[in-house]
Amino acid sequence: MLFDVTRGDIAGVFGEDRIATLPASAFPPSVADTGGARLLRTVGAPTGTLWLREPDEDSGTLPLVRDVVHTEDFEDASEDAGAWPVIGWLLNAHLALDPVSGAVHAFDADETTVRELHTDVSSLLHVTLRFQRLLEEFTFGGDEEADFARLDREVERIRQETSGVDPLPFQDEETVWSVVGDEIAAGQRFRGDSPGARSLYG
Repeated sequence: MLFDVTRGDIAGVFGEDRIATLPASAFPPSVADTGGARLLRTVGAPTGTLWLREPDEDSGTLPLVRDVVHTEDFEDASEDAGAWPVIGWLLNAHLALDPVSGAVHAFDADETTVRELHTDVSSLLHVTLRFQRLLEEFTFGGDEEADFARLDREVERIRQETSGVDPLPFQDEETVWSVVGDEIAAGQRFRGDSPGARSLYG
């Protein structure tokens, strides 16, 4: 795994009630014991920006890519992509786990594009944790120009530190994480109960 993200790291910021996980039974048997599935089961992700997929109520399993998109519409999709479990949702993209490589792919149903978004699940959890923490803790001090410059620097720091280990999440300005970063830097995505939201919206 590229990043060392622990349950304690996430719980220390958000508390246990803000952590979403996926049970081993939600994954196909061939996937349940992979490193990525273990992280999603034991560490989880903070809720907010990234939403982990809820297993089906009847079967208790995650949908597969072929259940949510027509894989033949995606020119760049791997031949076996249809059998990958869909683990989450980010912006308008379904996130799927390739159990062989461990990579996380983003399937944009509107654009019929698929991209390798993370080299492994630890990278997904790292970026989610860093951005969600920024949204929870950033405060505006009253000087709007200086505050937004500081916010932009914080977003850029996350981009740079992540890209030094995994270049995929921010490889260009079109990735879903690049779009999320731009939205945060513009003052969007702050929740109503966060210090940033209270400063911006009163």
